[in-house]
Amino acid sequence: MSTSRQQEIIAELGVRAEFDAAQEAERRIQFLADYLRDSGTKGYVLGISGGVDSTTCGRLAQLACERVREAGGEATFLAMRLPYGTQADETDAAAAVAFIAADETVTVNIKDSTDAMFAEVDEAGIDFTGIGHADFVKGNVKARQRMVAQYLAAGARSMLVLGTDQAAEAVVGFYTKYGDGACDLTPLAGLTKRRVRAVAAHLGAPEHLVTKVPTADLEDGKPLNPDEAALGVSYDAIDDYLEGQQVSDTDREVIEGWHARTAHKRAMPVTPDDV
Repeated sequence: MSTSRQQEIIAELGVRAEFDAAQEAERRIQFLADYLRDSGTKGYVLGISGGVDSTTCGRLAQLACERVREAGGEATFLAMRLPYGTQADETDAAAAVAFIAADETVTVNIKDSTDAMFAEVDEAGIDFTGIGHADFVKGNVKARQRMVAQYLAAGARSMLVLGTDQAAEAVVGFYTKYGDGACDLTPLAGLTKRRVRAVAAHLGAPEHLVTKVPTADLEDGKPLNPDEAALGVSYDAIDDYLEGQQVSDTDREVIEGWHARTAHKRAMPVTPDDV
């Protein structure tokens, strides 16, 4: 049976008891189209990695922009490829871009600008390269650099930035604060990982992208390190938990432990009145 804590977390993240892939796809496309019209902005920007989340979000955004244009409005979807040097799974990213069929696709390589920041911080005396967890810290900087590029593009084009966060990542805080966690809208919010895959399949995404093993691919020393290896729990277990099913005591402890430790990521900055 689900515990009260489990039910609280499910409610917090907006995971619905019922799910239909076609209905969820339509609901989210309409949400994006309506928000674009109401905000008066000119489109959406999203970084495309080749994973199922950005692939799904990108296609939803493209369809929403097409819907706005069909109704006489102005809307463009800008897909951004943001590799650090050469991406290990570049073929998947190319397949995602082809499937999404964005109005416009650009590539901005973040390696030079990111490395320049590392060098400047080292030169200032912070000793970035000498710390044991330098690769982890560097990975977070890469994620934030990608968001800098997306907001630069959005500002130049009067657009809004989309995020790919969904419930399975949100519950364990598996994203970079002010990196891929920084955005204007999160169209996949409330969806478990398997439900994102179901929406992707409904939209017609290539099967190898729908079933692809999730990886953040941020650390140089651990290329394509699976998310589940870093988390210590499977997405199946996380999804079961969020869908109100029974999970093992070990999985529950891991999930709720991550949820507690990463609460700051899902909240506004703390103020004196909060403590």
